[in-house]
Amino acid sequence: MSSQKPILIIAGPTAVGKTDASILLAREQGAEIVSADSMQIYRGMDIGTAKPTPEQRKLVYHHLIDVVGPAQPYSVGDYYRDARTTIDAILKNGGTPIVVGGTGLYIRALMKGLFHGPPADLELRERLLAKEAEHGEGALYADLVRLDPEAAIKIHPNDLRRTVRALEVYHLRDRKMSTLQREHGFGDRPFTFRLLFLVRSRSELYHRIDQRVDAMIAAGLEQEVKGLILQGYGRELVSMQALGYQHFFDYFSNKTGFHETVELLKRDTRRFAKRQFTWFRREPDACWIDITGIAEPAKIVEQIKKYIEISGSLV
Repeated sequence: MSSQKPILIIAGPTAVGKTDASILLAREQGAEIVSADSMQIYRGMDIGTAKPTPEQRKLVYHHLIDVVGPAQPYSVGDYYRDARTTIDAILKNGGTPIVVGGTGLYIRALMKGLFHGPPADLELRERLLAKEAEHGEGALYADLVRLDPEAAIKIHPNDLRRTVRALEVYHLRDRKMSTLQREHGFGDRPFTFRLLFLVRSRSELYHRIDQRVDAMIAAGLEQEVKGLILQGYGRELVSMQALGYQHFFDYFSNKTGFHETVELLKRDTRRFAKRQFTWFRREPDACWIDITGIAEPAKIVEQIKKYIEISGSLV
């Protein structure tokens, strides 16, 4: 089902203020929120992923949160399928969806469609991972830079999973993933969207990040991670590589002290926010809204509404 007006996407770096503002806007508009966060899909990972609280979720219906357990795989293809199905259902029921999150890959797939490459080849994947283990961290990314530099630019050097997938496509098809993606054209777009990216000054955002981490620690992040480990979830899982969770594995292994763990978490969260900025700078359709100095969700919503009035977003 195609929407008559563009569907609003509220994106932004971590701790910018998306959650409170989007909930307030959704309540005013009678809308439902479709999450675009690759870590909030995991059940039992609440504090470290900054999920909306149970109280907030009672105010506005949230979709695509608590979708799978921490050990279950969940790909961008799964999100693409689930988000499209969810949005279609909301529209058919006469509702209004608002997409909210900071996972650029999810948002790009939702807006532009998804390239379906060849099926995974587990034997090839094992050979690639063995090479990385033998030659050291970054060996596969160096191969990707050599074989498909256009694809490498879009992948963070530490993102081994996506690096492996790009090399897998290259070796299975004997063609560059970037070339196949270009030929695909991403033409399957049943919905139209308006992407709004909330931004703050770097100093203000970093201060908010530090405050958020402190709040997570006070809320019991250490105990949350410990509980997941006791349930048998290891650090090799994609879910356990999330910010906060991976840090406490080192703390529990006595590789870092508590204060150092917290400081590393703050540092890496700031770096993550910087990568989010970099990602969305590459989105030509993104409208950047500077909310520096604005703390109250109601005033952030005012800025969003100005954009809505201009763009005609929201169905």
